[in-house]
Amino acid sequence: MPPASAIPSPPAVSRKNGPAAAFFDVDGTLIRSTIVHYYAYFRRRRMSPALWRMWHAAFLVKCLYFLVVDRIDRSRFNTVFYRSYAGLPAEAIRSVAEECYREVIAPRWFARARACVDEHRRAGRRIVLVTGSLGFIMAPLARRIDADDVVASALEESDGRFTGALTHRPISDGEKARRVRDVAERRGIVLSDSYAYGDSIADLAMLEAVGHPQAVNPDRRLAAIARARGWPAHQWSVGPVRAEVAS
Repeated sequence: MPPASAIPSPPAVSRKNGPAAAFFDVDGTLIRSTIVHYYAYFRRRRMSPALWRMWHAAFLVKCLYFLVVDRIDRSRFNTVFYRSYAGLPAEAIRSVAEECYREVIAPRWFARARACVDEHRRAGRRIVLVTGSLGFIMAPLARRIDADDVVASALEESDGRFTGALTHRPISDGEKARRVRDVAERRGIVLSDSYAYGDSIADLAMLEAVGHPQAVNPDRRLAAIARARGWPAHQWSVGPVRAEVAS
């Protein structure tokens, strides 16, 4: 299968006179991270080193449960996991999103990812992030790659604190495809000319929604489907990235 550097570059405007887009999952696709990394970071910032060590040990045990739920149903995992935010002060957590980017996200960028984003932008395609991660966490990343649209999760708030409940359906599985189609309708995007990148079986519906699906470091089930359907599959690794993305 062709490497990411061999992405074909047809015109971004099709015979239907509409723009094309490149839709990117984030965690596991652009960066080697999960929603668990961000939550642990916010918790660590609010604890002494001794308390953090105790909390972290207990949290790792709980992560075994999260792992089982995730393998069964990614949407259910998102719903269950985000309950962990219940009671945390919303503004205080949002205020350290930039530090979260620098300390958690930037070191985990896949080296090939930014080049891929740039190639699509040069071809005239809109850049759209479609992620189950929280929008305020994704904002610094979106600014650095000049994303045109961001589809991300959001948490309900009450009296200045997160309730642990999502404001909408988890952005995973079929919901990702529905959000992609919504963006396409609003922006006049031609999906048959568009690309989508994902690493998980939970991204399958999004990949099926476009004309050029691309699997990145795919899990076992997605890799099998990509092989059967002849989709390109890319193996990206963490490495040096452009300074303005990493900083």
